Amino acid sequence: MKQSIQLRIGQQLTMTPQLQQAIRLLQLSTIELQLEIQQVLDSNLMLEAEDGDSADDGQASDSSSEGERERGENERAETEAASETEFGAAQDSEADFSSPEQISDELYVDSDWDAIYDSGATSLSAPGGDDNRDFFETHNAGGETLYDHLIWQMEMAPFSPTDQAIAATIINSITDDGNLNVTLEGLLEGLQKDNPDIELDEVAAVLHRIQHFDPIGVGARNLGECLEIQLKQLPPETPWLAETLKVVTQHLDLLGSRDYSQIMRRMKIEESDLQAIISLIQTLNPRPASQISGPPPQYVVPDVFVSKRNGRWRVDLNPEAAPKLRINAQYANMVKRADNSDDNNYLRNHLQEARWFLKSLQSRNETLLKVATCIVERQRGFLDYGDEAMKPLVLRDVAETVEMHESTISRVTTQKYMHTPRGIYEFKYFFSSHVGTSDGGECSATAIRAMIKKLVAEEPANKPLSDSKIADLLEKEGINVARRTIAKYREALAIPPSSERKRLV
Repeated sequence: MKQSIQLRIGQQLTMTPQLQQAIRLLQLSTIELQLEIQQVLDSNLMLEAEDGDSADDGQASDSSSEGERERGENERAETEAASETEFGAAQDSEADFSSPEQISDELYVDSDWDAIYDSGATSLSAPGGDDNRDFFETHNAGGETLYDHLIWQMEMAPFSPTDQAIAATIINSITDDGNLNVTLEGLLEGLQKDNPDIELDEVAAVLHRIQHFDPIGVGARNLGECLEIQLKQLPPETPWLAETLKVVTQHLDLLGSRDYSQIMRRMKIEESDLQAIISLIQTLNPRPASQISGPPPQYVVPDVFVSKRNGRWRVDLNPEAAPKLRINAQYANMVKRADNSDDNNYLRNHLQEARWFLKSLQSRNETLLKVATCIVERQRGFLDYGDEAMKPLVLRDVAETVEMHESTISRVTTQKYMHTPRGIYEFKYFFSSHVGTSDGGECSATAIRAMIKKLVAEEPANKPLSDSKIADLLEKEGINVARRTIAKYREALAIPPSSERKRLV
């Protein structure tokens, strides 16, 4: 094999570390960006957060006001001397309570602890004195699970050791929705491995007691049993209680399919009677486990604020989304250009990394503001009139306006939120496909979903609109949408079909 030297010319795109850092910061959410900034502050000594006046300003202020402090100290000394002379007799006649030990030992026994000592746990205000905070927002009770809630009640109940073992097995088999998806025979089979003396009646008895734990109806094996348990807890004199129990236990499938005529014929009741029965059923909770608090809510920090000033919509970055950073002037002045020592190289590298990070952060803010401004400019109708005025918008439209690549726009609009007078929305909410109109225009999918929701809300209760009827109504408005598209949008809005929306007047 003969060796040879060849010359090739080609183009290759190489991402520098600075570009990689800028792209990574661009796709971070606000919460993730705050964590990233904190990590950089902890690792790079050249960066610091702007939290007030610099140290140099403080030193200048100290040197300029030295004479004022001396005069102030002399005035305080004269005031203290006068106070000692004025209140000397009162101090001689009263006990000296200046030491903390004497305060805690000599106080009257009937004093309340909170009246003497400040308690951070019981105070409604923050240590910094912010009395405007919401107590119930800042003092969250935490996320107690359904399992913890039921186990606590089981430990408080007078169960025997055997019954407690059965109850623990049943609670372990209850799903987060509060349903028991295991049969009694299946529970018994698992329990008899450790205790063969347990019988099926014991398991049923313990399950009956658990079903009456809080919330009532938890551990039910089906919807009918859940509603039946809740109905039996009502007072016997409750109107239509017996008839409602019969509907729940015998005709629940007909009620679910809205076959009201069949129910009235089988039970021999009038329409007004059935309406009263349905009203009583609607007071029950088909998902009792939903009463138990789940994990704490995840709060969203908006990246930009949108407001209308002087008749125009304006976009501003959220100043609280990320702290302002700057390079520490004291450490930066310690870098020597001609020194190649290890310490100087260490400072020089940190200074260069700090400058790159600040530049990437500034680029992120500028890109975010450009994209948000473009979205607001395109969706002014939504901000003024709501979802029905939303215009079709795709990533390519914004990319061409701000002269960036679509992948960059995709990164900017992911997990970024906009605070508007109509609420907080993710950037991606303003992007939607379009449907042609009869006059040659375009209508966004978001606007069509809003129209469908409005038509369903205004439909007659006893004669709901079918998908074909909704398509006909939209066609009269100049929007050509197929019935299958209407069904897809309706399912996206979690709206049941017309057969399940039918209600009695």
